[in-house]
Amino acid sequence: MNNIKSIITGILSGFVNGFFGSGGGTIAIFSMENFLKIPAQKSHATAISLIFPLSAISAAIYIFKTEIPWDIAIPVTAGSVIGAIFGAMFLKKISPKYLHKIFALFMLWAGIRMII
Repeated sequence: MNNIKSIITGILSGFVNGFFGSGGGTIAIFSMENFLKIPAQKSHATAISLIFPLSAISAAIYIFKTEIPWDIAIPVTAGSVIGAIFGAMFLKKISPKYLHKIFALFMLWAGIRMII
């Protein structure tokens, strides 16, 4: 049963990431914690590992079908790599309770920005 739930989680994560250009990790985290019963820190770490292939495939499609402003994309990518290193190191040090609260605040902020 977990294999079916895992495959469904993957399909939903991939669809959302491809459709919106991001967000697959959010679906993966929610699904892993709530349906697969994986602890918060492991769900976040696993979702991060899923993002690479999702993003690589989505990026390839967008690169060939959309004009990318490389003068902006390259420095943002460099900053993202630096941020990812620090974020991954910090994940080990934060309790699941606070991880959920921080994640919820980011999701709330993003949702409000989308509505406005």
